[in-house]
Amino acid sequence: MILTALEFLGLIAFAASGALAAVRSRLDVFGVVVVGLTTALGGGVIRDVLLGITPPTTLRTWPYLAVCGGTALVVFVFHPQIAKLRRAVLLADALGLGVFATAGTTIALNAGATPYAACLIGMTTGIGGGAVRDLLLREIPLVLRKEIYAVAALAGAVLVVIGHSLRLPPGPVTVVAAAVVVGVRMLALWRRWNAPVAKGPETG
Repeated sequence: MILTALEFLGLIAFAASGALAAVRSRLDVFGVVVVGLTTALGGGVIRDVLLGITPPTTLRTWPYLAVCGGTALVVFVFHPQIAKLRRAVLLADALGLGVFATAGTTIALNAGATPYAACLIGMTTGIGGGAVRDLLLREIPLVLRKEIYAVAALAGAVLVVIGHSLRLPPGPVTVVAAAVVVGVRMLALWRRWNAPVAKGPETG
């Protein structure tokens, strides 16, 4: 029950972040809803496709679509007020990243994926929706150019795999791993950590 509640909180956060980005890009209401849905559900859809789960889980259960679509519509109407809640949105986004990355890893392991593949699929579950969002808005995906985001998701996925290999209870392992993801993500935002980038192109 707790994990389900956290999952839906993550969906709301991802849908809100996608819808806000669409509003800033001056998309109409349909575009805002599409980008919000894509941001929230994209990672899970990619995960299920990689694991051969068809149709994807989130497209077979109507509450996922309803919650994400409703969130995008609320953002479209009240975006000036929601944009002011930046810290709350970032915290919810970090929570969504932690829940999706760790849950995606667990689902991959249960589907028979190798530990290596499960880590990559878990990370992709967490960051996939945001990457698709940026591509729809004609931007270089955020996870490829700044902030500690994908690394945090991968760390959580690795912890889930380690717990699975040690045969630890999956519930507590998932909660601890998700908390690590949230902690790393929020610490990176607070300290303004970014992954290293190459310096300017050499001349001469």
